[in-house]
Amino acid sequence: MTIGCFFWKLPSTTSTSGISAGTSKSLSSLWVCKYCCVLCQWDSRAVSRHYKQKDRKSRSTFVSGEHSIQENPLVDMNKFFLPPLHIKLSLLKNFVKAMDKNGAVFQYLCTLFPALGFAKLKEGIFVGPQIVEVLKNKDFKEFLTRKELRTWEAFKSVYHGFLGNTRVPDYQDCIEKLLQFSEDMGYPISLKIHFLHSHLNIFPPNLGAMSKDHRERFHQDITKMESNYQKEVQPQHDGRLLLDGPEVHKIVQKTHF
Repeated sequence: MTIGCFFWKLPSTTSTSGISAGTSKSLSSLWVCKYCCVLCQWDSRAVSRHYKQKDRKSRSTFVSGEHSIQENPLVDMNKFFLPPLHIKLSLLKNFVKAMDKNGAVFQYLCTLFPALGFAKLKEGIFVGPQIVEVLKNKDFKEFLTRKELRTWEAFKSVYHGFLGNTRVPDYQDCIEKLLQFSEDMGYPISLKIHFLHSHLNIFPPNLGAMSKDHRERFHQDITKMESNYQKEVQPQHDGRLLLDGPEVHKIVQKTHF
């Protein structure tokens, strides 16, 4: 059975899209790749041009050895779209990483999410529900500086007006403001934000609903495949795991399948 027999429009992370497109053989190699965008020849190392240059030469071919292509693509690149959650997380990550770690707003976040710990908070590592919690918090913006506040309001506009279930008529202006304020704050453009900066045309109008719908369909198909496989194949395995140590080999008995 091949993936081609299903009609998924793949909600891909930047890591899995890079592997599927052939720009990397592993997750770790993607981040040292010069041309890591699967849609254009975006130079990830030319940081000084990231905000200034929007239009770049599109990828028309995927030839091994050219522009960071290592392998032939696994799937059609037209079937990719980047889930909105990954862009939201990347935007919030930039916002938090640029904060003064001794400032009032960061200290407030520490009290708001005590279970995350300082190490994760300073790197801006959040999950989806935590973004919603910050957005709904009425006290959060009271701790922001003027520059931080305008960037936060621009983020909220893009969050609700483009990355959600509906798209407002002036969504392009909202995105331009957010990118402008982000540049003023010194935020870098990551690969995920690069899609927001240069590839708005790949996003469907009902981005939030489409992402949720395809994710549900994908899991339903995978569940069906797994069920069919389990009916046809009953693996025989003794469930033992051999662990290598410097002086001794241990056999750990585990539960059978």
